[in-house]
Amino acid sequence: MSADPVLIVIDVQQGFRDSVWGANGNPEALSNISSLVAHWRSKKLPIVVVKHNSKHPDSPLFSGSPGNELEPFLDGPRDVVVQKSVNSAFYGTPDLHLWLAKRNFRNLVICGITTNKCCETTARMAGNLGYETSFVIDATDAFDLNHADGAVTLAPEVMRMTAANLDREFATVVTTQQALERF
Repeated sequence: MSADPVLIVIDVQQGFRDSVWGANGNPEALSNISSLVAHWRSKKLPIVVVKHNSKHPDSPLFSGSPGNELEPFLDGPRDVVVQKSVNSAFYGTPDLHLWLAKRNFRNLVICGITTNKCCETTARMAGNLGYETSFVIDATDAFDLNHADGAVTLAPEVMRMTAANLDREFATVVTTQQALERF
């Protein structure tokens, strides 16, 4: 087994800058993700970039639209780009689980957008598949959630709930600083 930690960067695409998503919970997310990517590159550690290709033509993440493009700091060295249209990086092309298994990677570090959807789903699956998973909470971003009854859960609370849902069950929740120090 490889001891190298694999950085999984999920859906860090320009379409998440679109106001359609509403208020975000972590204005430092992109800066923190960029720091993790730079750190991994400086140590020549493996990086997996995951890209969401929405099937909905009106989505900012629709394939071929400007919002579907990755953030510019992701240009450069990376090991693989997983293309997906659902909320788990494990259901994409190429097959993430197979790609990791062929290289004997067992240690994953997850960051990206959105905290409670694609990032959390990927972390839950990683935990269930037996990966040693770190979830870098401040290198993720979420948006306010509108409920059917008109209530709103603010994005920072959405992020807190994801951290509580994942920690010690599916992943170890860490900060960017902790990830930079640990890996």
